[in-house]
Amino acid sequence: MKKLLTILLMSSAFAFIPFLQSCSDDEDTVTPSTEVIANDASFAGFMTWSKDAVLKGADPGLGEMAHGGNDSTVTRSVYYKNGQNPVSGVFPVGTMIVKHSENPTKTVDEFTAMVKRGGEFNKAQGGWEYFMIGADGKIADGGKMRGANLMNGMCAGCHAGAKNKDYIFTK
Repeated sequence: MKKLLTILLMSSAFAFIPFLQSCSDDEDTVTPSTEVIANDASFAGFMTWSKDAVLKGADPGLGEMAHGGNDSTVTRSVYYKNGQNPVSGVFPVGTMIVKHSENPTKTVDEFTAMVKRGGEFNKAQGGWEYFMIGADGKIADGGKMRGANLMNGMCAGCHAGAKNKDYIFTK
């Protein structure tokens, strides 16, 4: 009987070890996730976001291709989710921006986006991820038109010129 009682007491003690460990202070050292990974729903309704810039006409700085750069009739509307501004010169993780470039004849009608993804993503360029999206906000080509080196690095190469403004030209 003594043996049985000893076995029961020891079994009970082992049963409480996981409970005691879960009450340790380790939870205070867990860092919340600092990465935002955009999906098709992320850009839905972007035209209702804060329109913080409207740029008209040719912009030689954009080259011939990007955002209708050399088209004198193009209008570029830039939308910021929640009207996000930089904080101490840096946009917070989760910042979402969409640019719609169009001309009256619709030979230029493109939607591009950026998300401050954060984490370990694209640290060389402040954690930004670039996107081509549709008018409905869905990531183009079945979700494949995204990345740090989208368009063979064209987006990243151009935005490097705004490094001192956290890679954003319009704020």
